[in-house]
Amino acid sequence: MSERTIGQLVADATRDISELARHEVALAKAELRNDAKQAGVGAGMFGGAAFFGLMAFILLLFAAAYGLHEGAGWPVWLSFLTVAVVLLLLAAVMGLVGRSRVSKVKPPERAIATTKASLEAAKGKAVPVGGAASGASS
Repeated sequence: MSERTIGQLVADATRDISELARHEVALAKAELRNDAKQAGVGAGMFGGAAFFGLMAFILLLFAAAYGLHEGAGWPVWLSFLTVAVVLLLLAAVMGLVGRSRVSKVKPPERAIATTKASLEAAKGKAVPVGGAASGASS
């Protein structure tokens, strides 16, 4: 058996590392493919559940309208109008609450400041972030 040179050993190590990396990437692809398939099936199930939930909700609204018609003796048109008005009131309240919540969202000030500082640093200008003097950064 002949001794191998350092160059051969380095070449073998490089080849082995490259092969190992290829196998790791292939394994990651296989795992992600399976996970993506499972996520897709799960998302489809959520979509189906939402569809059937919506259909049940519509039927419940019809039942409420006919319940008002039969139970309170209201005309059919008045029963359906009452259910529609209640739904519109719920929609208005939810819309107003949603608008007030969205209006409270502020821009990401720290991220903007650090991005501006990074851009200035890349241009060669030192800018302190958040008013504090910047020391040595990593």
